[in-house]
Amino acid sequence: MGTVIHSARLVGPGSPGASETGWVRFEGSTIASSGTGALVPEAIAHGDEVLDASTIVPGAMLTPGFIDIHCHGGGGHAFDDGGEAILAARAAHRAHGTTRAVISLVTADIDVLARRAATVAELARSHPDVLGSHLEGPFLDPGHHGAHDPALLRAPEPRDVDTLLEAGAGTVRQITVAPELSGGLDAVARIVAADAAAAIGHTDADAETTREAIDRGATILTHAFNAMPGVHHRRPGPMPAAAADEHVTLELIADGVHVDPDVMRMLFLAAPGRVALVTDAMAATGMPDGAYTLGTLGVDVARGVARVRETGAIAGSTLTQDEALRRAVAFGAPLTDAVAALTAVPARAIGRLDLGSLAPGSAADAVLLDDELRVRAVWSAGTRAV
Repeated sequence: MGTVIHSARLVGPGSPGASETGWVRFEGSTIASSGTGALVPEAIAHGDEVLDASTIVPGAMLTPGFIDIHCHGGGGHAFDDGGEAILAARAAHRAHGTTRAVISLVTADIDVLARRAATVAELARSHPDVLGSHLEGPFLDPGHHGAHDPALLRAPEPRDVDTLLEAGAGTVRQITVAPELSGGLDAVARIVAADAAAAIGHTDADAETTREAIDRGATILTHAFNAMPGVHHRRPGPMPAAAADEHVTLELIADGVHVDPDVMRMLFLAAPGRVALVTDAMAATGMPDGAYTLGTLGVDVARGVARVRETGAIAGSTLTQDEALRRAVAFGAPLTDAVAALTAVPARAIGRLDLGSLAPGSAADAVLLDDELRVRAVWSAGTRAV
């Protein structure tokens, strides 16, 4: 028995009609077929559940499930706090369309971080929506530590890199590294050799060092523009070097706090098809303003903006991916490009080409949106989750 969703505008990669009204059929956890126009009887198998999306929400749009490759928690739960907290935070974000996510872990002692990566690895084996881990630290520049405890930062020794990769048992999806650190470029190559993505971030790297890291295999820029040198016309820094290289995916936090809307629009134009909308969300996402923690640091959230109590640095966000979609469209990104930035682009960045598409053979993850881009239903691995 499968599920057929029809009479929705299909938006996003793998849509058979490039944003035309159409239908999709799930069989088990996979998209079995899809088409444009009215639903034809031969598309329905005996026993299928058939849903008319137009009766659920006028102006219905169906997109692939959203994928967040940089998120630290939500719903009052931090990913660093163990398996139950991870699952609870995932449920909070799933309600906003994020059907799969990489579990981002903040800087900690190597042994602690290794245990947390092992916890994520165990969850990934039993929960398909957990895509593995992103280790955002400890191999970061102390001068660009942001919301990471500077006392815990260190240069990437090979044994430390190997310890973390081994703890993840093949589920570490990306590690953020400041490539200018001693051993930084070698660490990039070591991470890539282990089939994980090396991300450039929390860095003081110049353009030349950034290009060297990309030559060594780095393919992600962690939260573009943040925790790195700004763009100068004679000292361009990491941003122009990363935007110019077709192999690099640029993470963007579209909350209106981390990056100005005009600059976000510029990034979409500078790196078409390579911007991944991430949340960098922390535990306070979906929760009231107040006092929280991120790793070892106290964080105060006021008017939805999280800042480190002692330094005032931005401490992640309280963003959800559906809100990122609305903001991206509001600042001028075409709807299809904004949807791709939530689906196919992040999927490609972590090597999961079976995700982020409505094409047959892809994972049966989908989000039903209304004409205001608000989530009205979510399917994860073929099962309705919201």
